[in-house]
Amino acid sequence: MGEVLWAPWRMQYIAASKSPEGCLFCTKLREQRDAENLILWRGQTTFVMLNRYPYNNGHLMVVPVAHVPSLSALPGPQRAELIDLTATCEAVLQQALRPHGFNIGLNLGSAAGAGVAEHLHVHVVPRWQGDTNYMTVVGEVRVIPQHLEATYQQLLPYFRALPTPEGGD
Repeated sequence: MGEVLWAPWRMQYIAASKSPEGCLFCTKLREQRDAENLILWRGQTTFVMLNRYPYNNGHLMVVPVAHVPSLSALPGPQRAELIDLTATCEAVLQQALRPHGFNIGLNLGSAAGAGVAEHLHVHVVPRWQGDTNYMTVVGEVRVIPQHLEATYQQLLPYFRALPTPEGGD
Protein backbone atom coordinates (compact mmCIF):
# COMPACT_ATOMS: atom_id res chain seq x y z
CA MET A 1 0.00 0.00 0.00
CA GLY A 2 1.22 3.51 -0.85
CA GLU A 3 1.21 6.60 1.30
CA VAL A 4 -1.85 7.57 3.32
CA LEU A 5 -3.55 10.89 2.62
CA TRP A 6 -5.03 12.38 5.77
CA ALA A 7 -7.71 15.06 5.38
CA PRO A 8 -9.71 14.90 8.63
CA TRP A 9 -11.32 18.31 8.02
CA ARG A 10 -13.24 16.73 5.09
CA MET A 11 -15.26 14.56 7.51
CA GLN A 12 -17.32 17.60 8.53
CA TYR A 13 -18.38 18.02 4.90
CA ILE A 14 -19.00 14.32 4.30
CA ALA A 15 -21.00 13.88 7.52
CA ALA A 16 -23.24 16.89 6.92
CA SER A 17 -26.65 15.34 6.39
CA LYS A 18 -28.42 18.46 5.16
CA SER A 19 -27.90 22.10 4.31
CA PRO A 20 -28.12 24.55 7.21
CA GLU A 21 -31.33 26.51 7.68
CA GLY A 22 -31.34 29.86 5.91
CA CYS A 23 -28.63 31.40 3.79
CA LEU A 24 -25.09 30.33 4.64
CA PHE A 25 -23.61 33.74 3.82
CA CYS A 26 -26.25 35.78 5.65
CA THR A 27 -25.93 33.54 8.71
CA LYS A 28 -22.11 33.72 8.84
CA LEU A 29 -22.16 37.49 8.42
CA ARG A 30 -24.67 37.94 11.28
CA GLU A 31 -22.82 35.66 13.69
CA GLN A 32 -19.92 38.09 14.27
CA ARG A 33 -17.47 35.16 14.67
CA ASP A 34 -15.16 36.06 11.83
CA ALA A 35 -12.22 33.76 12.63
CA GLU A 36 -14.49 30.75 13.15
CA ASN A 37 -16.41 31.56 9.96
CA LEU A 38 -13.21 32.32 8.00
CA ILE A 39 -14.29 35.90 7.23
CA LEU A 40 -11.19 37.92 6.38
CA TRP A 41 -12.64 41.36 5.63
CA ARG A 42 -15.95 43.21 6.01
CA GLY A 43 -17.02 46.21 3.99
CA GLN A 44 -20.29 48.11 4.00
CA THR A 45 -21.70 46.20 1.01
CA THR A 46 -19.32 43.24 0.55
CA PHE A 47 -17.17 40.83 2.53
CA VAL A 48 -14.45 38.24 1.89
CA MET A 49 -14.22 34.77 3.33
CA LEU A 50 -12.24 31.59 2.75
CA ASN A 51 -14.17 28.73 1.22
CA ARG A 52 -14.49 26.04 3.91
CA TYR A 53 -14.43 23.35 1.19
CA PRO A 54 -11.85 24.83 -1.19
CA TYR A 55 -10.90 23.79 -4.68
CA ASN A 56 -7.37 24.90 -3.87
CA ASN A 57 -5.34 26.52 -1.10
CA GLY A 58 -6.41 30.16 -0.61
CA HIS A 59 -9.82 29.77 -2.32
CA LEU A 60 -11.69 32.99 -1.44
CA MET A 61 -15.28 34.04 -1.92
CA VAL A 62 -16.22 37.68 -2.38
CA VAL A 63 -19.82 38.11 -1.27
CA PRO A 64 -22.22 41.05 -1.38
CA VAL A 65 -24.05 41.74 1.88
CA ALA A 66 -27.26 42.01 -0.16
CA HIS A 67 -29.02 38.67 -0.49
CA VAL A 68 -29.44 38.56 -4.28
CA PRO A 69 -29.05 35.64 -6.73
CA SER A 70 -27.36 37.40 -9.66
CA LEU A 71 -25.17 40.26 -10.81
CA SER A 72 -28.12 41.90 -12.55
CA ALA A 73 -30.05 41.97 -9.24
CA LEU A 74 -27.23 43.83 -7.47
CA PRO A 75 -27.42 47.66 -7.65
CA GLY A 76 -24.66 49.25 -9.76
CA PRO A 77 -22.54 50.77 -6.95
CA GLN A 78 -22.60 47.47 -5.02
CA ARG A 79 -21.76 45.56 -8.19
CA ALA A 80 -18.79 47.89 -8.73
CA GLU A 81 -17.59 47.31 -5.15
CA LEU A 82 -17.93 43.54 -5.62
CA ILE A 83 -15.73 43.65 -8.73
CA ASP A 84 -13.21 46.05 -7.13
CA LEU A 85 -12.93 43.81 -4.07
CA THR A 86 -12.48 40.78 -6.32
CA ALA A 87 -9.52 42.56 -7.95
CA THR A 88 -8.15 43.37 -4.49
CA CYS A 89 -8.41 39.70 -3.53
CA GLU A 90 -6.45 38.74 -6.63
CA ALA A 91 -3.71 41.22 -5.63
CA VAL A 92 -3.67 40.04 -1.99
CA LEU A 93 -3.41 36.38 -2.99
CA GLN A 94 -0.67 37.19 -5.50
CA GLN A 95 1.35 38.93 -2.80
CA ALA A 96 0.66 36.42 -0.01
CA LEU A 97 0.70 33.07 -1.83
CA ARG A 98 2.48 33.79 -5.13
CA PRO A 99 0.25 31.61 -7.34
CA HIS A 100 1.01 31.14 -11.04
CA GLY A 101 -2.56 32.04 -12.08
CA PHE A 102 -6.19 32.31 -10.97
CA ASN A 103 -9.65 31.00 -11.69
CA ILE A 104 -12.09 33.80 -10.93
CA GLY A 105 -15.76 33.26 -11.57
CA LEU A 106 -19.42 33.04 -10.72
CA ASN A 107 -21.86 30.15 -10.80
CA LEU A 108 -25.31 31.67 -11.24
CA GLY A 109 -28.06 29.17 -10.43
CA SER A 110 -27.86 25.58 -9.28
CA ALA A 111 -27.79 24.32 -12.88
CA ALA A 112 -24.53 26.27 -13.30
CA GLY A 113 -23.00 24.63 -10.23
CA ALA A 114 -23.82 27.20 -7.56
CA GLY A 115 -23.77 25.55 -4.15
CA VAL A 116 -25.53 28.58 -2.67
CA ALA A 117 -27.63 29.67 -5.65
CA GLU A 118 -29.75 32.21 -3.80
CA HIS A 119 -26.82 34.43 -2.71
CA LEU A 120 -24.41 35.78 -5.32
CA HIS A 121 -20.70 35.23 -4.66
CA VAL A 122 -17.48 35.36 -6.67
CA HIS A 123 -14.88 32.60 -6.37
CA VAL A 124 -11.20 33.60 -6.45
CA VAL A 125 -9.09 30.46 -6.71
CA PRO A 126 -5.30 30.67 -6.85
CA ARG A 127 -3.64 28.13 -9.15
CA TRP A 128 -0.12 26.76 -9.43
CA GLN A 129 1.54 24.83 -12.23
CA GLY A 130 1.05 21.16 -11.40
CA ASP A 131 -1.64 21.69 -8.75
CA THR A 132 -3.89 19.14 -10.43
CA ASN A 133 -2.98 15.50 -10.54
CA TYR A 134 -4.42 12.00 -10.71
CA MET A 135 -5.91 12.26 -7.20
CA THR A 136 -8.73 14.50 -8.44
CA VAL A 137 -9.50 12.37 -11.49
CA VAL A 138 -9.00 8.85 -10.15
CA GLY A 139 -9.63 9.22 -6.44
CA GLU A 140 -12.09 12.12 -6.53
CA VAL A 141 -9.91 13.73 -3.86
CA ARG A 142 -8.32 17.17 -3.76
CA VAL A 143 -4.99 17.65 -2.06
CA ILE A 144 -4.88 20.99 -0.24
CA PRO A 145 -1.35 21.65 1.03
CA GLN A 146 -2.23 23.93 3.95
CA HIS A 147 -4.84 23.74 6.71
CA LEU A 148 -7.65 26.33 6.48
CA GLU A 149 -6.80 27.99 9.80
CA ALA A 150 -3.15 28.38 8.73
CA THR A 151 -4.26 29.94 5.44
CA TYR A 152 -6.62 32.25 7.33
CA GLN A 153 -3.81 33.41 9.63
CA GLN A 154 -1.46 33.88 6.68
CA LEU A 155 -3.95 36.05 4.74
CA LEU A 156 -5.45 38.00 7.66
CA PRO A 157 -2.64 40.61 7.96
CA TYR A 158 -3.03 41.48 4.27
CA PHE A 159 -6.76 42.06 4.66
CA ARG A 160 -6.31 43.99 7.91
CA ALA A 161 -3.99 46.34 5.99
CA LEU A 162 -6.80 47.25 3.57
CA PRO A 163 -8.63 50.52 4.13
CA THR A 164 -11.74 50.21 6.26
CA PRO A 165 -15.10 50.90 4.61
CA GLU A 166 -15.22 54.35 6.20
CA GLY A 167 -11.92 55.21 4.49
CA GLY A 168 -9.67 54.93 7.58
CA ASP A 169 -6.84 52.44 7.97
